[in-house]
Amino acid sequence: MSASDVATLAERLIAAPSVTPAAGLVFDVLQAMLEPLGFWVRRFHEGEPPDGPVENLFAVRRGPAGSRHFAFAGHLDVVPPGEGWTSAPFSPERRGELLYGRGAVDMKGAIAAMVAAVAEMPQDAGTISFLVTGDEEGPARFGTVALIDLALDMELRPDLCLVGEPTSVSRLGDTAKIGRRGSVNMWLSVKGAQGHVAYPHLADNPIPRLVALLGELDALALDDGDDWFQPSNLEITDLDVGNPATNVIPAEARARISIRFNTHHTGPGLVARVEDIATHHGATVRAVISGEPFLTPPGTFSALVSEAVTAETGLTPELSTTGGTSDARFLKSLCPVIEFGLCNATMHKRDEAVALEDLETLARIYRRIALAALSADA
Repeated sequence: MSASDVATLAERLIAAPSVTPAAGLVFDVLQAMLEPLGFWVRRFHEGEPPDGPVENLFAVRRGPAGSRHFAFAGHLDVVPPGEGWTSAPFSPERRGELLYGRGAVDMKGAIAAMVAAVAEMPQDAGTISFLVTGDEEGPARFGTVALIDLALDMELRPDLCLVGEPTSVSRLGDTAKIGRRGSVNMWLSVKGAQGHVAYPHLADNPIPRLVALLGELDALALDDGDDWFQPSNLEITDLDVGNPATNVIPAEARARISIRFNTHHTGPGLVARVEDIATHHGATVRAVISGEPFLTPPGTFSALVSEAVTAETGLTPELSTTGGTSDARFLKSLCPVIEFGLCNATMHKRDEAVALEDLETLARIYRRIALAALSADA
């Protein structure tokens, strides 16, 4: 498949506006691409407001009985485009060697490359599936988790899964992700008693207690990292009193912290640790764990990904766990998972763009990975 063909697939997806949570037209476009290639497609909505309903797509093309099963995973939703684009964000435009449009990199370009990859693969190579959600950029409560449940209900657990997140940094092929840190956000609250600043003995100022709590949390050294993960870090992300008056001691002080953590910790363990410290300062804690850390240890899967990348680019990808979270944090419970995709320099930015040549190369890499993953010795 030529660069023009892959780019055309990407253009069709970009032209379907799909700000998170995505639904409708963009899934129509993907379904229309997959069904002529022999895929059975199921679309469904999951969840209730405020975080649902979310549209998801599961597609499978079965290989011979007993053959291996390789899954491509990703998302069709995109972040809001914002203002100041040179061309309309959902009107894909080729300028020079680049294709512009929201989602070109994150990650409609990768979805197009996946489709192009399987278009030229024989059906007897093995079972191939697509797990595609419309809610990766949002709360992600009813997206990939629901797709995993469906795959298990249908007894279609993949042997290996590749997520098409934009992992490359400077050049296509320089980085693949074999793990991710976990993420937990916590809201801290210290109650006091409102009063006049001239009569502090008649009030109870919660701010000094909150400041002391934040100081103790900020001083925590969670770990030193290891061979695959950077040290876990706790960051104070918000501090609020909501006091418009200059002569009033407030009744409450609030803050928020965010912890990105490696496999030395668990989300519940960190919440318990913060709660224990907060108790000594009279604070309460509300926590939301967005994902646990995971690592796909280097081995056969990472080797075949590296070999495919090297064959097409000449590069040996760095195996990394850096960056934010992705839906791989859920997929790791289904099967071994690795992330590999386009250069991420323009993702979530205005004038998001992908190199046309990179789309073609990525499709070839994906084809090599899938064929290798489906081989008997993978």
